[in-house]
Amino acid sequence: MDNGTGAGPREDTVAVVVRQWQSVHPELDTGPMEVIGRINRCAALLQQAEDAPLRRAGLSRPEFDLLGALRRTGHELTPGELARETFSSGAAVTKRLKQLSERGLVERRGDARDRRVAHLRLTDAGRDLVDGILPEQLAYETAVLSVLAPDDQGELAGLLAELLGRLEGRMGSLRA
Repeated sequence: MDNGTGAGPREDTVAVVVRQWQSVHPELDTGPMEVIGRINRCAALLQQAEDAPLRRAGLSRPEFDLLGALRRTGHELTPGELARETFSSGAAVTKRLKQLSERGLVERRGDARDRRVAHLRLTDAGRDLVDGILPEQLAYETAVLSVLAPDDQGELAGLLAELLGRLEGRMGSLRA
């Protein structure tokens, strides 16, 4: 891959790490490190950027994910359902919901049959916030990905979808 300067591929931080490991353990296949390391490094850099539109709105990515889950499902969810929808722990969801409720973005309704169960929904302010931020967030993500050609973005999305699907189906057996 050309780095745009005509000088060939640009060496990234993972390439340096792989080369260092190869000099220490030349007998080991470091190929997986080149993929997993780059996925992890990209994720870390994206998290550090903190999603500029979300930051301007005073939201973290996990808070926006909760609001987005309530918006995209179109119905009330329990805290447990929100945890599953957002791949978060119950404790993390509880903490975020408290903050979002205090900001007037989410409201809680008790269950008529079971007082231990809460049903959560977006307030009008929460819905307006999500609907206002989503186009800006998508434009931001488009700009982040603009370093890749559209065909390359599609290929990467397909490869990541295949990997994710297999991991979601196999992670239980890989942990054993």
